[in-house]
Amino acid sequence: MLQIILGNYMQMDTFIDLFSGYKKIKIFYYIRTNLIQLVPNWYNHLYRKNLKKRFSSTEEIEYIENRVNYYNKLEPSIINSDAKRIADLSLKESIKKVYYYDSVEYLKYFDEQLLINTLYGDITHTPNIPSIVKSRPVINNNNSTVLNLNRIRHFVFIKDRIKYSNKKNQLIGRGYVDHSKFLRIRFLEKHFNNPLCDIGHTNNYNNNEWLVNFVPVHKQLQYKFILCWEGNDVATNLKYVMSSNSLAISTKPKYETWFMEGTLIGGFHYVEIKDDFSDLDEKINYYSKNIEEAKKIIQNANAYTKQFQNKKREDLISILVLEKYFRNTNQALK
Repeated sequence: MLQIILGNYMQMDTFIDLFSGYKKIKIFYYIRTNLIQLVPNWYNHLYRKNLKKRFSSTEEIEYIENRVNYYNKLEPSIINSDAKRIADLSLKESIKKVYYYDSVEYLKYFDEQLLINTLYGDITHTPNIPSIVKSRPVINNNNSTVLNLNRIRHFVFIKDRIKYSNKKNQLIGRGYVDHSKFLRIRFLEKHFNNPLCDIGHTNNYNNNEWLVNFVPVHKQLQYKFILCWEGNDVATNLKYVMSSNSLAISTKPKYETWFMEGTLIGGFHYVEIKDDFSDLDEKINYYSKNIEEAKKIIQNANAYTKQFQNKKREDLISILVLEKYFRNTNQALK
């Protein structure tokens, strides 16, 4: 029975990641999301109403409004004629089931006749029409309203039991590489043979000189520095790295998701390196020696991740983001 539940997770290293909470088991996600679909509308409306009462302090209201306005910068406009009714959103048309389920978890609080545009997947452009997305460029993104989509993969936070001072003075980096991932290719060209780095790709690619073994999360946490390199859009591992006792090393984010990567400050939340990676050795050597400064960045990063771990507040922010979307596309709300 355990083998059926875990499926391809039966490799020992991945099982340890699952057991430690460093990865999520999708079967539990699908059980939960399907149960959510059974909740009656009268309860959804009551929950939505009670959420607003729960966070009623001036400080909470200001914080929530700032988050809502960050995710949704949409100016008043008219919904386009190609938009779909909420009722017509289809699981079959979704590129991944998780995008559909994560959307309808919050759309269920609204009238099914309301119209919406959804762009699922790794979105790196700003659409011409108001759309719901998982990711967007950090700048010039007013038509891109962000929801926390595909969060089973992207929103994982961990508890790291290894002290920073006890970790290896190296940078660990693993990832998928293809011809479209220019950042990763340039990084490997420059630093694959760097003795301060343990980096490479784990898939078949034209240059298999860079091919290395997969390293699970619990072993990556043995390193002081973890590479958070953008792929199709954002660096997926940035969330769990910033919740760990390792330092995230990254160039300045060009894309963002619900994690608000565009608000992160280099040298405060993560170790920022130049776009040409020329200062990587300098940064690794500096934070290997200056332990207290490294710990301060880790503390700031840990504090940043905690704001996303209040489930009820995240629910309310998601609902309010959608409310603003419907309101600013001139649709009446009940």
